Amino acid sequence: MTIAQAEPGADNNSVKPARSRAPDWRGVIAVIVAMTAMRLVYAHALDLRTDEAYYWTWSKENVLSFLDHPPMVAWFIRFGTAILGDTNLGVRLGGIVAMLATQLLLADIVRRVTANNVRAVMLALLLPEAALYYGLLMAKVAPDTALIPFSVAMLWSLVRLAQSGDGRWWLAAGLFAGLALLSKFTAIMFAPAVLAFALVPDWRWRWLRSPYPYLAALIAIVVFAPVLIWNAGHDWASFRFQAVRATAERAFTLRTVGEFVGMQFGLVGFVLLPVTLFGTALTAWRGYRKREPVAILLATAVLVPFIYFLWKSLTLRVGDTWPMFLWPAGLAAIAINVTRMPFEGWSVGLVKSTVYWARTAITTGIVFVVCVFLYYMFAPWNLIGRTDPIGTEAGYDVVAARALAQVEATGATWVATTDYRTYAMLRWLLRGKVTVIEINERGRFQGFADPGMSKIRDNAGIYVGREPENNLPLWSETTAVRQPLERVTRNWRGMVMDTYSLEKISGWTPDLSPPPDTTFFRWRVLAMRLPAPLAFARTTDGNVQPSPTPSS
Repeated sequence: MTIAQAEPGADNNSVKPARSRAPDWRGVIAVIVAMTAMRLVYAHALDLRTDEAYYWTWSKENVLSFLDHPPMVAWFIRFGTAILGDTNLGVRLGGIVAMLATQLLLADIVRRVTANNVRAVMLALLLPEAALYYGLLMAKVAPDTALIPFSVAMLWSLVRLAQSGDGRWWLAAGLFAGLALLSKFTAIMFAPAVLAFALVPDWRWRWLRSPYPYLAALIAIVVFAPVLIWNAGHDWASFRFQAVRATAERAFTLRTVGEFVGMQFGLVGFVLLPVTLFGTALTAWRGYRKREPVAILLATAVLVPFIYFLWKSLTLRVGDTWPMFLWPAGLAAIAINVTRMPFEGWSVGLVKSTVYWARTAITTGIVFVVCVFLYYMFAPWNLIGRTDPIGTEAGYDVVAARALAQVEATGATWVATTDYRTYAMLRWLLRGKVTVIEINERGRFQGFADPGMSKIRDNAGIYVGREPENNLPLWSETTAVRQPLERVTRNWRGMVMDTYSLEKISGWTPDLSPPPDTTFFRWRVLAMRLPAPLAFARTTDGNVQPSPTPSS
């Protein structure tokens, strides 16, 4: 990679590389096509993970929003399955499209900021391919899959605003901000970046007096209205559900900090992560020193969420996908920096080093992504053990097959679980062959359609429970007669991941719309804020009993 020739009037001590021949797009296009094909193969061949199956069940419902997240992920899945049916690729198609949209938006941001520097645009296209999360795992549908392109589109709109001075771009930014909020609540973490973008540069008074920023905020709220309406009718359940992790007070532990940092190295890249942090820090220095709106926007969009998650990791396990929405702004900062640094008086060594490490991050990152793909698609080994993120959610097909066999053998008409992950996978794998319900945590399913109570009422069912949680105390609140049938193991590459107990249930009809103050309505994530019945501990005999300390 080379840097564009120095601008007229630039500092004589800055780097002035010689002109080079026009860059060849064929290699970049070939990489993007190959990596997209790899994601398509991955999306088609790999079994759905539990959360993906759970979101697929949402896509079958006609409700405004959901307890766990806003509805955009369900809409993404409905879009894909409308085209390709209820297949792995159909469920994940939205993620494939989201990745391409993100790349194009980043490329256009960089193109505009660097005045059409082709090599910087190439860098913006290739950097996401070098990060495991984007280069491969964007094929796994999740709320973040929808959040990422919409949040980048919001940043893109603000870049257009900064370049054109046309206040109407605020309206586009408001639209994309609303769509981002409809994807995941963490989109609110971009608010400091937008405020800094509007208020730190010298143009602050123009936008404070203009109606456009306020109209943009109004548009975002209107677009977000389905979530607000649903929550207003459900005791603001989603906000209380998500607020637990933000407000929970727990003991300091280095283990969760190490997990967070390690996940960022793995999902962003062992080389790409430090390169991105350096590029973001340099962009922040430039932006706040010179009051450059775009530099302020990109740097703050990365640093504020990252510092927040790093702080939360001192006491809380940060989910693997939670920070993934923030890094695209940092990737744009890298591509912009390699064109700006030669004109800012940086030493030749630092400029060359920055370019070298950016190129190295792409090369090593893409190799790593491909190796991970090959490992999951073709390797016969389990190199990580029971903690493997794919292996921990594999092998449900055997559980589903045995559950269906017991349905046929016993004359049962429905299948029950007490875990939403097991429920989701059974519903996905059985595909309407038998009614599947979760008898507890009914707060997750508010407004869902009747799953078939006519087949459940007064009929026997098959309970599928992961041991030892198959003996939850909630069974004592029912009249159910439980008859053990068999135990089934869920395996991945020769290792037992979980054991399930299959039981015949009779003498009881579950209530799928229980009162909110009952054990069967509450969701476990809020256990720390609820009475003790939702907290359990394993006893020496393998059963599960109430614990004096609520679980999380």
